[in-house]
Amino acid sequence: MLPMPTFEKTLSQGLLDALIRAGLIAVLVIACYQVFHPFLDLILWSVILAITLYPLQSRLKRMLGNKEGRTATLIVLIAIGILIVPLYLLGTSVATSVEKALTIVKSGNFDIPPPSDSVASWPLVGKPLYSFWEQAATDLKGVTQKFAPQIKDASLILLSKLAGVGIGLLMFIFALIIAGIFMAYGESGRRSAVQIASRLFGPGRAAQITELCTATIRAVAQGVVGIAFIQMLLVGVGFELMGVPGAGLLSLGVLLFGILQLPVTLITLPVIGFVFVTEGASMATIVFAIYVFVAGLVDNVLKPLLLGRGVDVPMPVVLIGALGGMVTNGIIGLFIGPVILAVGYQLFWQWIKDQPQAVEPG
Repeated sequence: MLPMPTFEKTLSQGLLDALIRAGLIAVLVIACYQVFHPFLDLILWSVILAITLYPLQSRLKRMLGNKEGRTATLIVLIAIGILIVPLYLLGTSVATSVEKALTIVKSGNFDIPPPSDSVASWPLVGKPLYSFWEQAATDLKGVTQKFAPQIKDASLILLSKLAGVGIGLLMFIFALIIAGIFMAYGESGRRSAVQIASRLFGPGRAAQITELCTATIRAVAQGVVGIAFIQMLLVGVGFELMGVPGAGLLSLGVLLFGILQLPVTLITLPVIGFVFVTEGASMATIVFAIYVFVAGLVDNVLKPLLLGRGVDVPMPVVLIGALGGMVTNGIIGLFIGPVILAVGYQLFWQWIKDQPQAVEPG
């Protein structure tokens, strides 16, 4: 048997070594991902908060002797102090609404008024809706027993979603604390981001890519998610002070509508009508109506001030990011999804625009 040539032997040995190294690196990456995966959403949310709040950190640290850690701690404490009361009211309202609903169902004192005769004349759905409504008004217990499995499944889904909302709000507090740690090391973090971008995109484009990602995160977080959160707090406080039933759930609906770029008046106007019907016209209801209506339109004033400072991101990108984030990660995905998709959108178009110029012959 002839011996293998030295060149071929060296080539096969080098290929084997490369495959072994690649396999070990792949195993290490998978293991690291499995360990880090439970904290991925929390870290992403912390990074988004840190990037969004860092301009405030830069302004305040001059007043505190350029102490990064002290300034970050102050910002986190103030933010938690501002948020803890509305979040507590929101959680209490949700718990009270669920408790009242369970009490009414258990007591059996829930009566449904009979339908109007005009309901039967509605096209397509009029007759079956009238029949079901009339049966529910006369024999609610029988209808409940008939649809007991569906009601049970819907109740379990609702409870799981409410639990997810509570976990999401708790994660927000933890993310805010971790964001404070990131802000305390803001300058070193910025240098690390430039180094990573330099390794991925080349030294000449590292600073540009880093600034693009930073501007996109701040634009979406402040101009879309931040405004929606402010709207939720303003409208939710009004609902809670007026004693609107289900104020917590309605406030979450305001948050969802704000992120999805839908008019919040779709929620506030029916609530205003309900308050006037049940409470009557008085000074309190009139003040409530004016306050809630104005709070529902505050995004029209804040968006030009906040969103215009960043980069332009089409609203369909924000909408898809919010829906996809909500499906995959629950309530916290509403915040993370639009930011991640907006950054990916900007990087994609930056890559499209940076095509090399064709060299003409001669």
